[in-house]
Amino acid sequence: MSPYLSLLGAIVFEVAGTLMLPMTKEFTEKIPTIFMSIFYFASFYFLTLALRAIPLAIVYACWSGLGVLSIAILSYFLYGQALSWQAIAGLFLIVNGVILVNIYSTN
Repeated sequence: MSPYLSLLGAIVFEVAGTLMLPMTKEFTEKIPTIFMSIFYFASFYFLTLALRAIPLAIVYACWSGLGVLSIAILSYFLYGQALSWQAIAGLFLIVNGVILVNIYSTN
């Protein structure tokens, strides 16, 4: 499996797990808590696969940066959480940071 495909899988599962957090109702709802745990476990598993070929700094920058962006956008649509212009500007800076880390990294 391609390391970048593994990284994408890690991001998708991390986003899914994080979006499940409100559904767990502070871990009192068993089924959402189980799914959230599975998603996080899968995310870390795919992270380890990505780390076979991509340096940790790159993997973590992409995983966290793109995860934050995805969660912010999906939370807006799924949970109706508003984003201020400052939050949008911050997300823009995060994405630019991820791009810079990838462009100027040495493998």
